[in-house]
Amino acid sequence: MQTDLARILSVAGQHGLFQYVAQARGGAIAESLETKQRKVFSTSSRISTLADIAIYTSEGEMKLDQVFLALKAALGDAEAPSSKASEKEIVALFKKAIPNYDGDRFYVSHMRKVIDWYDQLVKYASLDFVKEDEAAQEA
Repeated sequence: MQTDLARILSVAGQHGLFQYVAQARGGAIAESLETKQRKVFSTSSRISTLADIAIYTSEGEMKLDQVFLALKAALGDAEAPSSKASEKEIVALFKKAIPNYDGDRFYVSHMRKVIDWYDQLVKYASLDFVKEDEAAQEA
């Protein structure tokens, strides 16, 4: 099963990731990847799709799908460290996976969030991502 990051949502103030289900009258209906419970988020909720998020590198921005694949390559078959791991351990992982990340604009708090998202995708979805041109054809 391929994962379409354009349909995976991060909602400010909510723990975890959500799968977009449908448009609702006052916002969007999404299902938690972890619990499978559905929620309606209003138009005032700060909703971001993972496809729209990128991290800063010295060459510009790097989309999250590339970041997740770089983390997977750096980790091999090992599990990612907990997002509550020491700052030193988290920074070491990102230096190994993405050595050119911009430390002035990509903070440890961002790294922790990316690790959380990575763990959830590994557990509840897949790291086999739908390519942007394939997603456009399906729409």
